[in-house]
Amino acid sequence: MKQKKEEKEQNVKEKKKIDKRQLAVKIMAGILAMLMVLAAMATLLYYLFQ
Repeated sequence: MKQKKEEKEQNVKEKKKIDKRQLAVKIMAGILAMLMVLAAMATLLYYLFQ
């Protein structure tokens, strides 16, 4: 009985554990997406107020 609980706890911990590379890729993708949106907005504002 205890063994099954320990196995379940280990499985939950492994599922919640995120790979560091995958996390870094997601953060970089978010930063680049924000930069892309900001660049598009800056270009639009530049041409509107020129």
